[in-house]
Amino acid sequence: MVDFNGLDEKVLKIGLPKGSLQDATIRLMAKAGFHFSVSQRSYFPSIDDDEIQAILIRAQEIAKYVQDGVFDVGLTGKDWILENRADVVEVGELTYAKLTMRPVKWVLAVPDSSPIKSVKDLQGKRIATEIVNLTHDYLEKNGVQADVEFSWGATEVKAPTLVDAIVEVTETGSSLKANNLRIVDVVLESRTTLIANKKSWENKYKREKIENMNMLLQGAIQSEGKVGLKMNLPKENIDALIKELPAMKRPTISPLYGGEWVAVEIIVEEKTVRNIIPRMKRAGAQDIIEYPLNKVIY
Repeated sequence: MVDFNGLDEKVLKIGLPKGSLQDATIRLMAKAGFHFSVSQRSYFPSIDDDEIQAILIRAQEIAKYVQDGVFDVGLTGKDWILENRADVVEVGELTYAKLTMRPVKWVLAVPDSSPIKSVKDLQGKRIATEIVNLTHDYLEKNGVQADVEFSWGATEVKAPTLVDAIVEVTETGSSLKANNLRIVDVVLESRTTLIANKKSWENKYKREKIENMNMLLQGAIQSEGKVGLKMNLPKENIDALIKELPAMKRPTISPLYGGEWVAVEIIVEEKTVRNIIPRMKRAGAQDIIEYPLNKVIY
């Protein structure tokens, strides 16, 4: 078992989200170069880096443990940082979720048949949610008083039998629709965030390791949905090809042996490749290669 009470200044203790965000986080970490191995019966993933120790724990709790110094660093949602009133360093936003590479939203939702049309209609009503503090903040901002109760789960099924409305997290909205709920308002938009303990952030060694991790994770995020393309073509065809190529900046062009041909390399959105490759071929490109990307560092 990993010793999370050790005092080794060279070991970075990281909290990773257990549950719905786990698979997406482990996959992103692997793209960034941190290959965690997770056993179904263990909450302590292994990694081929003696200077990193990890534990899987609910995202709702990570911010508090980072604040208290149990973890040096952690990945959790902006929503749980705010909900826990956690005093941590927000190192970087990482826009990914369980199903998509988009932020999630906490929404105010009511049954399709409910007369509630806006937050003002919640005066004196009962609301169920996991984010009690943030819901109170939202109601106070709108000058509404309502009874907010903590929901232990299955929040969608509680309205209208147990409560008048819910504040629930959604990524695609499909679960709300399946439970005959409609969205009244967006309470909060949340992104996964890399956070650090303040004392750990002041430690030169740990801060550098955390900053490196953030840079690599950001690079992994930036590479999502992008691919690299390589091709060869006659030198006189360059201008015609360039007109057909979208690119992050300018394509890389290298002379080939003999001086009559060049190699061209670009990074593009994967969804555009099916249109680009035929145009490249018609512009004289040959030996076209498409390859996946793990990281794009700006």
